[in-house]
Amino acid sequence: QVQLVESGGGLVQAGGSLRLSCAASGSTSGTIAMGWFRRAPGAPEKEREFVASIRLSGGRTYYADSVKGRFSIFRDTAKSAINLQMNSLKAEDTAIYYCAAGRSIESTIMTMRGYHTWGQGTQVTVSS
Repeated sequence: QVQLVESGGGLVQAGGSLRLSCAASGSTSGTIAMGWFRRAPGAPEKEREFVASIRLSGGRTYYADSVKGRFSIFRDTAKSAINLQMNSLKAEDTAIYYCAAGRSIESTIMTMRGYHTWGQGTQVTVSS
């Protein structure tokens, strides 16, 4: 079973950038996609908004409309990790960001249903 550990969160001013990383360990066989979700301040634990995802085979990427053009997801194959480069950050990007892995199909790759393994989360705070 795969384990996920996120890193790279922190405090940044609006307009700034951050890069999140998610390191995968253990058995990744059967994992079709990895992605990032976020939970806004005050939102219920199970209410996580899709941010971006990537297919491990082929590298196709998917983005939420709210982050298109600002965020970029990519793989670091050598480190068995995925990264989320976040530019032009806004106050509304403030959230806990979770890495996820799963056997997503096309209809679920942008939803929580497409993922069965989650990291603990990393806090991103954007000050305005």
